Amino acid sequence: MLLFISFLIILAILSMKVSARLGLPLLIGFILIGILVGSDVLNWFYFDNALLTKQIADILLIFIIFDGGFRIPRNVFRSVAGPSLTLATLGVAMTAVALGLLIHVILGLDLVYSLMIASIISSTDAAAVFMITNANPIKPKLAATLNVESAANDPMAILLTVTFIQIVNKAFGSPVIAVLSLIWQFVGGVLLGFVCYKISALFLQYLRSENRGSYHVLMIGLILMTYGVADLVKANGIIAVFFLGFFLGNYNFPAKRSVSSFLESLSTIFNIALFIMLGLLAFPHRFVFIWKEALIIVALMMFIARPLAILLSTIPFGYSFKEKLFLMWGGIKGAVPIVLATYPAAQGMDSNGFIFDTIFFAVFMSCLIQGTTLGALAKLLKFTEPRKPPLPYSIELHSLHLSEYDMIEIPVQATSPYKNTPISRLNLDKDMLITSIVRDGNIILPKGNTIIKENDILFLLAPLSKINDINRIINLKP
Repeated sequence: MLLFISFLIILAILSMKVSARLGLPLLIGFILIGILVGSDVLNWFYFDNALLTKQIADILLIFIIFDGGFRIPRNVFRSVAGPSLTLATLGVAMTAVALGLLIHVILGLDLVYSLMIASIISSTDAAAVFMITNANPIKPKLAATLNVESAANDPMAILLTVTFIQIVNKAFGSPVIAVLSLIWQFVGGVLLGFVCYKISALFLQYLRSENRGSYHVLMIGLILMTYGVADLVKANGIIAVFFLGFFLGNYNFPAKRSVSSFLESLSTIFNIALFIMLGLLAFPHRFVFIWKEALIIVALMMFIARPLAILLSTIPFGYSFKEKLFLMWGGIKGAVPIVLATYPAAQGMDSNGFIFDTIFFAVFMSCLIQGTTLGALAKLLKFTEPRKPPLPYSIELHSLHLSEYDMIEIPVQATSPYKNTPISRLNLDKDMLITSIVRDGNIILPKGNTIIKENDILFLLAPLSKINDINRIINLKP
């Protein structure tokens, strides 16, 4: 078993390189690995337990969605908060309702059953969207809109799915109770995310451990605590951990960069595990029975439901038609819909596997079609920007206490008035210090007569209060 797991991990990492070169969402590579070693192909590992999949996936999603919130900067969130959160809430609801009605009319399925299926596939995939926007640098406004929406819209899809499952099972006494429960789950999740953030900030501030690993373990405990408290009071734990991640990601605490790297690794591991597990759960030979319905759902979603939701949700926010067109095509589906597709089976509502197989096939086609063409569409519409070279080094300031200083990276742009001038002529304050320079992949120790060149990356130790001014000083004003 350990040899088998090691083989899967190595194969998954190799698939990441292949997926990046081919421009494919990582989801496709990981799921294909699961299908390959699963029951229908090599039959190395038989797995068909939807209930266990749901239980494991729920735990993995806690950390994946927390990390999504953790990486959203406050200024980016504010710049697109209106349209992104509207798309992540109202947009998801509109997509689910429009798609559900179309499924009901065209496929002839029961209305509530159709709305449940539409809710399952109504959210977009953060991992796929992040990979594509990173691989194809897109204008900040559009990239931030898609990134924040994809990171924030999973909770609404989860809420709608659970709500319709409960309606089908007659768990609610009336629609009013269903609506009130939906409102409380969302509002309660946001409130608990903020309250737990305040508690977490105190723990992180006063831990003062010399071992960075202590902060990593503490973070795991804080995330699980937030989810557990939300579950205890019947609020939505996914929403709570997302906003906990957002607030902590914009809070300065000791060993933050180390914790950030740890969370990135954890999210990568859990994404790989989640996608491979979902691939194992798939039985491709059953697709022959549902491929027509799945293709109809994909077409309705991509060309009617999502565009309609985008057009209506972005009315107050001044997006051009070209920008709306790009946002329409950016509704790439991913892991969460596949996970949600296991919920009906876990409730005994999908005995023949129709829901799971249909959603799985639809998600795969969305990734394959939209995921591989979104970057090309951005170039066609002229929404891309020059790619920034990867940084070969990282320097972190590790402090056991909160500090007013931090280490930042500043690239010297072609427009900088200081290029080809010595460091001594930079108009930096006395409390700012250039600690090192990265040039052509090598580290240079700076001196007063060291010449600043275009494309240099400067590592500066500076007060947190002045970080926003440093890039302006170096790149804009002499």
